[in-house]
Order: sequence, then structure tokens, then C-alpha cells
Amino acid sequence: MRCMLRRCQPALSLDDCWGSSRGLVPLASNRTEAPMRCELCGTVTSMPEPLQQCTAWLSAYFCEPSRTQQLPLPPFHHPMLQRDSFTKEVLWTLLREVKFGEAISYQQLAERAGNSRAARAVGGAMRSNPIPIIIPCHRVICSSGQIGNYGGGNLMKEWLLSHEKLQKEKLAD
Repeated sequence: MRCMLRRCQPALSLDDCWGSSRGLVPLASNRTEAPMRCELCGTVTSMPEPLQQCTAWLSAYFCEPSRTQQLPLPPFHHPMLQRDSFTKEVLWTLLREVKFGEAISYQQLAERAGNSRAARAVGGAMRSNPIPIIIPCHRVICSSGQIGNYGGGNLMKEWLLSHEKLQKEKLAD
């Protein structure tokens, strides 16, 4: 089953989310323009529950970010997130500990994941993240403060970080 988020203007970096009744699998990313607004194509009720959760979570992320903490994460069904590895530990640490509107360096994330000398391995984990945005690899930046690289393109990473910063400021007001 396939759930498409249709892009209105400009295009959203995610082409679609894939999943089944067992859980969510990788989100494809091949565009670099940032979203202005997005809408769902198709009927949400005809999707398996994990895709409904993914759709609700992504919609909230872009439209009402304060709701994402109240929504369940879709179950992740990807081999990388099932087996024990440093990559899995890095991705789960990132998901648990780096909140909306925050950023962390590759070095800091390596330390939190249990290996302070593995900043480069953290970069590899970010490159292999099968579920970007939901597992927020865009929040990982260089120790110098530069944004570093992003699989969805650096313009998308800049937009995501800016989106989160602006939304966090709105909530603080």
C-alpha cells in the first residue's frame, strides 16, 4: 500500500511513505525544494493503521508541530531498526533525545549513543536513516555550527531547521 503526500507548491521532499499492517518502511526522498503546504491524496481510512499514523504525524509536523508529541509514532518495520547495531542506537537516541527545534552535533550524538570517538559513524548512520523527518537526522549538525549534509539536499535541511525554529518560537510566544 502506498500513501502519497501530494505537493502543491513547491514540492515536498518526501515522495511517499510505504508500509503495511506491520509498520512503516523507508520514506523516499528525491526533491530539494521545501514545502509550502501539502495535502494527502487518497483516503486515509483505506490505509493500514501504520500508514494512517505516518500520515497524521507528517501532517502535524508540517501544519501543527505542537501535536506531534501527542501522536503515536508509526511502528518502524525496517531491518536496520530491528537488529542491534551502533546505527540503530544512534537513530533511537536521536529520536528520543533531540526534540523539535533543537540541534545536536555529530560528536554530541556519538557521545550520547555511547561512543564519543564515533562522530564519523554518526554521519554514516544519518546517511542510512530509513525514515527521515520522523527520525530527525536533519537536526544533526557540525560542531562548528554549519549544517552539514542531508540526503534530501541541504536546502531541505535548512528549511526543516528553519521551520522548527520558527514553530518553536511561535509556541514560546
